[in-house]
Amino acid sequence: MERLHDLLVEVAGEVVWRLEGMRGARGEFLLHLTVGGVIPLACQRCLSAIPFQLAVDNLLELVPVDADLSQDELEDDSRDFLPLEKELDVEALVEDEILLSLPVAPRHEQCVVPGAAVAGERINPFAALAGFKGKPN
Repeated sequence: MERLHDLLVEVAGEVVWRLEGMRGARGEFLLHLTVGGVIPLACQRCLSAIPFQLAVDNLLELVPVDADLSQDELEDDSRDFLPLEKELDVEALVEDEILLSLPVAPRHEQCVVPGAAVAGERINPFAALAGFKGKPN
């Protein structure tokens, strides 16, 4: 799962998945995918590891590649569609569902940006330039 590895602090953790096929009430083909585990994501503030708990539980409806789905069906958030093909790349499907479940910008609840000022202390980003004031080139 190379795309997932790019988002991890280290390639560690454990992911357990289960894929089960079934038929729905209308006779449609369904896949029930569950994924669980803990993976170390990078905090977007301090760049240290955040243990992220995966909890994917999706029901995917298999539809023919050339199926003509109505706009209402496509906009229905309670249904997820997957094109019905001869072979299914299960590893890619599991990786896609994990990637879709990840937060956009993971960060710790109580996290300070490295180099940030202590509360009440004000840092002037142009203070270093004051030393150059009045000096000839």
